[in-house]
Amino acid sequence: MPDFRIQREQLSERREPFEFEASSSWWMARAPEGTMHDPLDRPFRFGLEACRTGESVLIEGDLSGQVGLECSRCGKRYPHALCESYRLVLEPMQDGRPEDPEGERALAENGICLGEDLDRGFYRGPVIGLDDFFGEVVALAMPIQPICREDCRGICAHCGADRNVESGAGCGCVDEKIESPFAVLAALKSQN
Repeated sequence: MPDFRIQREQLSERREPFEFEASSSWWMARAPEGTMHDPLDRPFRFGLEACRTGESVLIEGDLSGQVGLECSRCGKRYPHALCESYRLVLEPMQDGRPEDPEGERALAENGICLGEDLDRGFYRGPVIGLDDFFGEVVALAMPIQPICREDCRGICAHCGADRNVESGAGCGCVDEKIESPFAVLAALKSQN
């Protein structure tokens, strides 16, 4: 497992650069159960700058990498580049505990727990572990409906053929309009 840690004591008010790289094994271990993920085409890179601002810690950076996804139109696997900026402000956890057990677990394991918004959180102790935060950044960078290319025509609703092959035809279906399941009821109504 990669070591995504920053020593808070070593930070000053001047921005310090950090570089982290996440391998395929990190990505595969984080994948939600039941989802299919390919090994990374390029490792995820997290370039960031961190500094202290009073008692707070400011972290700003960028994610870059490439992952294999499945097109939501045609179902083919394709390489998808990820590029996302992020910003996180961590405040010290004052005499208390997070309201949820997950926040308490995160503080114990990573020294930080994220707030409701991904750009704010709390820290406790000298070490800031960014593993869970980086996982959230990657998750938010993923497209909701991945598309292999903008002009992807998808699959034929009648025969299931790929409409992107054979000069855009893909199948011999003439009428690709799907009739409504209520069309029979509409025809009966029009007869009365």
